[in-house]
Amino acid sequence: MTNQELQVLVEKISQDSFRQPFCHKASFNRRLRTTGGRYHLNSHDLDFNQLVYEKYGTAELIKVIKHELCHYHLHLAGRGYQHKDLEFKQLLKQTGGSRFAPPLAAATYQVYQCKSCQQKIKRRRKINTTRYVCGSCQGKLEFLTTIEQ
Repeated sequence: MTNQELQVLVEKISQDSFRQPFCHKASFNRRLRTTGGRYHLNSHDLDFNQLVYEKYGTAELIKVIKHELCHYHLHLAGRGYQHKDLEFKQLLKQTGGSRFAPPLAAATYQVYQCKSCQQKIKRRRKINTTRYVCGSCQGKLEFLTTIEQ
């Protein structure tokens, strides 16, 4: 999907679901990592993560577009546009947008094993095995592998 096709899709969803026109710019932003989309308060433009479209398809992208359009239309109307606001939650439920972005980046874990009690320890961040010991028996730790989930 190109930026022009995305622009047309956002304008169509805005008209169909919100009965209001989308008069600003919508584009893909490759720099977005963990979020599905972003609404710019100053310029009123929308950015979308292209990974949402590539990993999950058009259906999930439409839910993210509806989420960002809720921010857009509520902010322009001067109403509560933040995630915590009741108006935002109601409009999101009414239009069928997603509350949270789907997981985009795979989580990587470091697996360590205690040399004494053989207990396996899974950590997100690497640890210094010369400095840290097993929490159960204070035995030395040994690095096993890195896994992705």
